[in-house]
This record gives sequence, structure tokens and C-alpha cells, in this order.
Amino acid sequence: MAPGTVVADAMLARPKVCAADLSVAAAHELFGDDHVHSLLVVGAGVLLAVVEQADLAGAPAEAAARHHGRLGDRVVGPGEDMLATWTAMLADGRRRLAVVDEHGVLLGLLCLKRSGRGFCSQADVDARARERSAVAPWSAP
Repeated sequence: MAPGTVVADAMLARPKVCAADLSVAAAHELFGDDHVHSLLVVGAGVLLAVVEQADLAGAPAEAAARHHGRLGDRVVGPGEDMLATWTAMLADGRRRLAVVDEHGVLLGLLCLKRSGRGFCSQADVDARARERSAVAPWSAP
């Protein structure tokens, strides 16, 4: 990694987001996809919570998922040093960090690859989305 590289250089600029009224039941459905490690709950562009599956244990299905998530150690600023952030993510076993500005506005998502050796690119994510949307000819409608 080049010296001076910051989080904004490696983040996904178009992460999937969830509405503020996302229920715990709906969040559980989203976690059915093995590529989903956290849910970014946003209201008016501001990140309200980062929800991980473990946060929802025992939560009522109809409750708002955002009340069970948190920010804190799940967010990082865009100007933070990339190498230091990467090292901390590996040490903490964390694969996702939301990137927010000083007002809490969601700017992107830092997505550590399963191998821990690099970060997902927007091209990687877009290719996976295309694969999922392609319907095999033998699939039921």
C-alpha cells in the first residue's frame, strides 16, 4: 500500500443502505445472504447505526433494527490512514467499516476481503450483483 493512502481511497462509494424503519425481521432476511456482514441504517443521508447479526439476538421481530446496532468502533473517517485502519481491522476481526464524514453522513463502506489481504472494489461488488441477478435458464420464474 502506498504511503499516504487514506480510507477514502479504498472504500466502496455506493454501499447498499437500509431505511431507518428496517425491522429486525427484515434485517434477519438480509443476513441470509452470506456476503452481508453488516447493515448500514441511514436516515436523510446520515448513518444512524451499523447493525451486525449478533446485535439482533433476542430482539423482537417488529422492533426497529437501528436500535440494536451502534456506530463507535464500526465507523471510520475518510481521511484516516489506510494501513493503520487495515491493521486494526485485522486485529479486531472486523471486515466492514462504514465511512462517515464529521457530520455522520455516510460516504462509503470499507470492505475487507475474506482473505484479509485486500479490500473489495466497486467492480467486485457490481460483478457479484450481476451474477445474482442473472437467472439460469432452468430456474423457475
